[in-house]
Amino acid sequence: MTITTDAVDTAAVSGDETAKRPRTKTTPGGVDPALVSQLVTQAREQGLQLSGEGGLLQQLTKIVLESALDGEITDHLGYDKHDTAGANSGNSRNGSRSKTVLTDVGPVQIDVPRDRAGSFEPAIVRKRQRRLSGVEDLVLSLSAKGLTTGEISAHLAEVYGAQVSRQTISTITDKVMDGMAEWQNRPLDPVYPVVFLDAINVKIRDGKVANRPIYVALAVTADGTRDILGLWAGDGGEGAKFWLQICTELKNRGVDDVLMAVCDGLTGLPEAIGQVWPRTVVQTCVVHLLRNSFRYAARQHWDAIAKALKPVYTAPTEAAATERFLEFAEAWGGRYPAIVKLWENAWAEFVPFLAFDAEIRRIIRSTNAIESVNARIRRAVRARGHFPHEQAALKCVYLAVMSLDPTGQGRKRWATRWKSALNAFDITFDGRLSAGRK
Repeated sequence: MTITTDAVDTAAVSGDETAKRPRTKTTPGGVDPALVSQLVTQAREQGLQLSGEGGLLQQLTKIVLESALDGEITDHLGYDKHDTAGANSGNSRNGSRSKTVLTDVGPVQIDVPRDRAGSFEPAIVRKRQRRLSGVEDLVLSLSAKGLTTGEISAHLAEVYGAQVSRQTISTITDKVMDGMAEWQNRPLDPVYPVVFLDAINVKIRDGKVANRPIYVALAVTADGTRDILGLWAGDGGEGAKFWLQICTELKNRGVDDVLMAVCDGLTGLPEAIGQVWPRTVVQTCVVHLLRNSFRYAARQHWDAIAKALKPVYTAPTEAAATERFLEFAEAWGGRYPAIVKLWENAWAEFVPFLAFDAEIRRIIRSTNAIESVNARIRRAVRARGHFPHEQAALKCVYLAVMSLDPTGQGRKRWATRWKSALNAFDITFDGRLSAGRK
């Protein structure tokens, strides 16, 4: 069942000022509500569905696209259809060709006009284009959530009635790798107040399924916004030698100074950071210390251990922290000596933040900065299970990272949250942060 074009003023849809239909109040988008109401009423009378194959939305999409293409070829040729001005002009219309494009409302078959000279290059639906941008955005959004190509294909078929092959979906997502390469090599700021370094294990099938680290470097900028500096796929377990390569790469991309680097207790990592940025204060992540502590304890003791350790990392001074830790060791050292040894080994990199302003301590002690990013990445990675190769893993993580703050509201919250801390950083580190803003 189709929409009769004589019952619908399509000129009003395209905004043609010559249309004689009286105008009524319009929506902010410029669409006449009376016209929309008439279309919906006509569709109901004809038993036409709103969505789905052959539905009202698909037919309207076809009308709008074809009207736009007719307008484009008119502008290209310089005269209207059947206008005598086109006689002996050197170029003219030459019929049309049919093609199917995948849109947000499903596949739509359209007739694309041609010219005899073959010089017409449509813009709204380009030559060889089979998908409108909304579909690609949808595919990338689903991929960022960890769906496989097969799951995305099934979702599009179920919800939109669109048959999109797994190869097509893979082609769409592969395009992001070009953007990722440019993003990964972009110039960086000269100074960052804080850089968080962490690694997330993903399962990669290389002969056999094995854990491989994806390294993440997240920075807080001098303006208080979040900036993910890069993603790297490791070739084995997390290692300080690989982190040294990453820090060197960041320095080569323009990072001359980092005030504080927050990381886990990986052996050799503080030395690797100090080799690249000698003045950087290396701080062991408190959340990592707590998480690693729980690995040595029975589940029923986690709450008690967390309560006993809180006075250690919230102590006002290093001396007070030492006293609280000795109390913890006396209470729990007999049952869990490995936890005591863990904190003793990490103590040199744990205590630096205790000497700083309360604003800096609050920000550094809470690692929400990178934990929120890691949570999004882990969600996407868990949805996939494992990856066929490291490029597939990197693509999934990159898409998850790029979809972190679609509205930009998170960026505003970050700037507000970090304002006081940045002032404290500037004072504590003798103007090194201000020097980076110049």
